[in-house]
Amino acid sequence: MKKTILTGLRVNSELHLGHYLGVLLPMVRLANKYSEEYNVNIFVPDLHSIISPIEGSLKENMIRSMKYFLAAGLKINENVHIYRQSHVPAHAELAWVLNCHASMGEVSRMIQYKEKGEGKDSANVGIFDYPILMAADILLYDANYVPVGEDQFQHIELTRNLATRFNNKYGEVFTIPCPEKEQAEFMGENGGVRIRDLVNPEKKMSKSTPGENSKIMLSDEPKKAGKKIKSATTDSFSEVDFDFRTRPGISNLLQILALVKDKEVKEVAKEWRGKTSYGELKSEVADAVENLLEGFQTKLSEISDEEVLALFPEGEKYANEVANKKLDKVYKIIGLR
Repeated sequence: MKKTILTGLRVNSELHLGHYLGVLLPMVRLANKYSEEYNVNIFVPDLHSIISPIEGSLKENMIRSMKYFLAAGLKINENVHIYRQSHVPAHAELAWVLNCHASMGEVSRMIQYKEKGEGKDSANVGIFDYPILMAADILLYDANYVPVGEDQFQHIELTRNLATRFNNKYGEVFTIPCPEKEQAEFMGENGGVRIRDLVNPEKKMSKSTPGENSKIMLSDEPKKAGKKIKSATTDSFSEVDFDFRTRPGISNLLQILALVKDKEVKEVAKEWRGKTSYGELKSEVADAVENLLEGFQTKLSEISDEEVLALFPEGEKYANEVANKKLDKVYKIIGLR
């Protein structure tokens, strides 16, 4: 049987450059590289999306999300399966079963919950529980590799723990996803990266951060994006060097340049190490980002809603067949069938 790569991108709002370079582009490059030998499941996690406020229409955001994949260069073939999470009921059903095998303690230790929900009476239960739904997303399809951002690796480990616990109790039901080190190696050097805030590079780029110059949105006019790069915070050293611990600003620019040009960061860092012109580096990064946005926005404008919607029926037929088979096995083994 073919191994499976599974990934998805929430559709709450418009994406910024950090989403694109740190998550979307690595996903697309992996899918294109391995789709001849792996099953590649790319799903719209619309159930995940409703745990936080939606900007605009959820349906429109869902269509736009898949347009992003296509505009980023995703190639569709018989091994690439596109589906909406909410159109495969087994996701929510398996999540309940996994809830009954998870402990409050291990879920409450998830970083996302600690940052967004812990201690807040107004936080919805979905913020606490969505890592369990994420585990169901993965385990239904026996996914081996799950390309995610750096902040999601902890959820992969939770999935591994739940699968191991269930298998120990009932037998070999779930394929256990590869551990973090293997996931990172599979994604390569440019996988799981975190693009930093252009004004405060100690923090990751975020749409919610105040200040127009702190982030680059995928809808930004390219020249405007270039100006943001040229005004980015760097440091007071005399030469260019790559070290996120002591020089996050200049390191962030080198990382952006490497990702846009599809090069290894160490290669780009070596090219610029010891050079004294920060302005020259900023200009090259700005040009690269401007060209990226121009090409991406042009491709995005050429993709119709109908083209995206046409991808779902076949993908959802496949997803329901695979997921229902796994869910039926789970129900039988615990006595519900």
